[in-house]
Amino acid sequence: MKQLTKKEILFFGFTLFSMLFGAGNLIFPAYLGNAAGDNVWQAVTGFIISDAGLAILGFIAIANAGTSDILANRVHSTFAFLFPLAIYLAIGPGLAIPRAGSLAYEMGIKPFLPNTGAVSSMGLLVFTIIFFSIVFWFAKSPSKLVDRVGKILTPILLILIFTVFVKSLFMDAVQLKTAASPYKENPVIRGFLDGYQTMDGLCAFIYGIIFTNLFTVKKITNRSKQIKYLISFGLISGILLSICYIIIAYLGTKAMIPGTVDHGAVVLSIVMTQLLGTSGTILLAVLFSVACLSVCIGLVTSCAQYFTTVFSKISYIQWVLLLCVTSGVVANLGLSQILKISVPILGFLYPIAITLMILGILHSWLPSYSRPVYVITISMVGLFSFLEIINSTIFNGEFNPYLLWIPLQTDGFGWITIAGIGFVLGSIAGNITEHRTYKHSLKNL
Repeated sequence: MKQLTKKEILFFGFTLFSMLFGAGNLIFPAYLGNAAGDNVWQAVTGFIISDAGLAILGFIAIANAGTSDILANRVHSTFAFLFPLAIYLAIGPGLAIPRAGSLAYEMGIKPFLPNTGAVSSMGLLVFTIIFFSIVFWFAKSPSKLVDRVGKILTPILLILIFTVFVKSLFMDAVQLKTAASPYKENPVIRGFLDGYQTMDGLCAFIYGIIFTNLFTVKKITNRSKQIKYLISFGLISGILLSICYIIIAYLGTKAMIPGTVDHGAVVLSIVMTQLLGTSGTILLAVLFSVACLSVCIGLVTSCAQYFTTVFSKISYIQWVLLLCVTSGVVANLGLSQILKISVPILGFLYPIAITLMILGILHSWLPSYSRPVYVITISMVGLFSFLEIINSTIFNGEFNPYLLWIPLQTDGFGWITIAGIGFVLGSIAGNITEHRTYKHSLKNL
């Protein structure tokens, strides 16, 4: 029976970590650490649960179902096509890949260029061409992903992070400032919501296809072993992510910044300058470049593999090229424009994804006729999330007084209440259908 060695399991776990750990995983915990102040550890706990916890949850759910496609088909075949497609477009060329490419330029190259609009625009264009050419080279051979990412980029990334951490231990102690709102009132909840921005919970859905294909290459067909390996990969990457978030949040608390800043990139830049002077800017540039490169390679690879299965007339290599070109074009819109649309998109996709993960894990405890549970629960959560987005973007929160009547909505988790109602209604419908089917079968005896 074919099986992976302990060394291979470790490298697969490192590869998953490297594909998940992008620029957002650097800037969001850094900002959290600085803004949360004396509530930093409560906030980073919520962040870890939302980010690493949901990523592990997603891998367990997919492992339990077999593939993300099987899991989504439990709702409906149309949903199984549209929802993964929405995730791949959002996490792929529509948002995450261009965001990583643009942020790599903002932190890795722009600080060393003259501060003029024309130079900056041309610099971004040249950088994205070079950056996505490197991504194309890595992603064109997915079977070599473990060797190229797990054995090369991941160790570099971890060494850089731990080098900065060790250096920070020799800094003078900085008194933690009072937490800023909303970290002052609800640090754990705020940290949990911040974890959405990294998109790692959604990535768990799309990265599953890479490891499914790798099992095929390794000729590992035993179902229980595949589940065991997927859970192991998720746990290894989750532990590494958690350690990095604790370190980066700690670094954020070290930044001596009066008041607050707009994003974590500024926090990291100040910390690196305090730690290492001018050379800190260079190290930060390398750190962002490696992190962004790692996540872009993983995203392009998984997106290309997915689109090849859905639209098979275009080859894998052609999809990789198309994704790199499209992402490069979108990246040239600039980081601020890309980030502007991320919050509503993620606010819609995340509740649906989390609900589907939980249902996937609870599947064996659901009624034998479980489709009503999936259909009603997911439909209600999706509709509620859509109405929330419409309310916040088009109506500027005009309907907030009505939505706040829903339990947990004050903390941003009203969809959990809706999911609970949908689950109960779906379970009742499933049991009724199961009972009718049983009675019908008895009549036919």
